Amino acid sequence: MGQGEPGDLTGRAFPLGDWGRPAERLDELYRWVERGALETAAWYLADRTGKRRGARVLRGGAAAGAVAGAALPLLDMTGVVGGVAPWGYLALLLGVACVAADRYFGVTSGWMRDVATAQAVQRRLQVLQFDWASESVREVLGPAEGTAGEAAERCLLVLRRFSEDVTELVRAETADWMVEFRTGSAPLGIQAGGVAGGRAAEGAVVPGRLGVPPGGTRPNMPRQRPPEAR
Repeated sequence: MGQGEPGDLTGRAFPLGDWGRPAERLDELYRWVERGALETAAWYLADRTGKRRGARVLRGGAAAGAVAGAALPLLDMTGVVGGVAPWGYLALLLGVACVAADRYFGVTSGWMRDVATAQAVQRRLQVLQFDWASESVREVLGPAEGTAGEAAERCLLVLRRFSEDVTELVRAETADWMVEFRTGSAPLGIQAGGVAGGRAAEGAVVPGRLGVPPGGTRPNMPRQRPPEAR
């Protein structure tokens, strides 16, 4: 993801309200969390547009350069067209330059990360919507066990887990971007499956470089040998 976009490092203020009406308060929190996830997915989908166009141009240039670099010297050798061999070598060089630029600037890999992250956030949002509907049905039908306070606590736990999952998605994408920025290559550590189970929340959900697909490739710390017994 690029730097300098508005809201890159700004969080969303947690909505404050009166808990005298817990049902309305929980609904407000749900809408706040849902809106943040939608903004996150929308940011990634918007960010992918320019990268997709750039990737297509660079990959098309690489393909055209490879074809011209192979065809023009062959035409020159067979005598069909004379004096075009140097142009073939130049086209081949331009094709290699397109591949190098795509890899160095991470255009294609960035586009793929944006798409994967947006899809993972959308899938996780669908899970939240069904979980929230399930809790709402339980509340309407009447809880079989527990108090109203315990029901509210379950709802808050659902919202908190969802926020942590989205934060982990954005964090993992950011980690991949940082590794790629340092190395100039594309780790592509994003998995399309989403977080689903485990969560490791760090920070708040932020639109822009909004805090991050799970399973992202991260630099591994070297293991240390345990001290030997004396």
